[in-house]
Amino acid sequence: MRRIYLDNAATTFPKAPTVAKSMVEYIEHIGGNVGRGTHFSSYTAGSVVYETRELLSKLFVFDDPMKVVFTMNITQSINMILKGFLKSGDHVIITSMEHNAVLRPLSSLSKEGVQFDVLQCDETGFLNPEIILKFIRPNTKLIIMSHASNVTGTIQNIKRIGQICKEKNVYFCLDSAQTAGVLDIDFYDLNLSALAFTGHKGLLGPQGIGGFLISTEFANEIKPLIEGGTGSLSESEFQPSFLPDKFESGTLNIPGIFGLNAAIKYILNIGTEEIRNKEKELTNRFLNKVLNIDNINVLGPKNVEFQTAVVSIDFKNIDNSEAAFLLDNQFGIMTRVGLHCAPLAHKTLGTFPKGTVRFSFGHFNTIEEVDYAADCIYKIANSQV
Repeated sequence: MRRIYLDNAATTFPKAPTVAKSMVEYIEHIGGNVGRGTHFSSYTAGSVVYETRELLSKLFVFDDPMKVVFTMNITQSINMILKGFLKSGDHVIITSMEHNAVLRPLSSLSKEGVQFDVLQCDETGFLNPEIILKFIRPNTKLIIMSHASNVTGTIQNIKRIGQICKEKNVYFCLDSAQTAGVLDIDFYDLNLSALAFTGHKGLLGPQGIGGFLISTEFANEIKPLIEGGTGSLSESEFQPSFLPDKFESGTLNIPGIFGLNAAIKYILNIGTEEIRNKEKELTNRFLNKVLNIDNINVLGPKNVEFQTAVVSIDFKNIDNSEAAFLLDNQFGIMTRVGLHCAPLAHKTLGTFPKGTVRFSFGHFNTIEEVDYAADCIYKIANSQV
């Protein structure tokens, strides 16, 4: 049976063609730790780690590679920012389309006196930025939100939201899990205070590597969540206060950084515009086909100008879990079914608690694969399986 991977919103596959080779090169031929040795292997690894900070700075139009912090993933990045910054009495604003990576840390912090408002998005998952003005309080310290939904692909008006944050002197943190490597992101043009990213989705790199870019002002307000060895100031009992060491305790995922290095070079060489245009072409083709199929409900904007390559479908005459099983078992199409770690989003869309079947296309998918998937959806929706 043929296998077609349409679960790129969970993790992209395949990865950029040079990723595995770069990781193997480190493991088999370099091997040294960073900042823990005065020898060739350590220096070689360190140069690639620093170059990767530079590449991320270039990709996100950021001015200082030393303010690029590596973590395991975007969830760890968000936890470090929220739990290191917020105190009892602080107020935060999020949207009703947020991932549990944002919702769960805030729900935990609410038990310690942190307050947060969830602003309601419309039925397509979009938030009118002007609504934010009604919710900003004197104690509002932070606005944090997804650039685009992992359920519907809905792209928020981050430019306007950043302007509001600047006008109201509120820190602004962007969750770029679904957009980094696909949409153009300019740290300063969007008035960001922090940009959290993960390496294994649109950046086309391996799992286990992520991070955040952060302004000096915002970094000074955050306490490190984890403290320990950094390879610097080893004579001191206290964590270094300078970046990135303040937030990078313990050995980094160096093989992951080597892989990410190769992936970002691939993206910069091709250009995010070409990647975005390819994904728009695939998504538009899919939408044009499935919107004409009876017995399904297509969620989200249904317009490639306002969404990423993510489309959620609710089957009317069959359980969504059964539909996803048939897609995989009978047709070899890999999707994701359920709530996608985003219960607030599904409540917004009216698909809670059953969720949807999510189709998410990537840079390496083809038009033929999209057509095949749409044909299989037609067969399942019309009981032809």
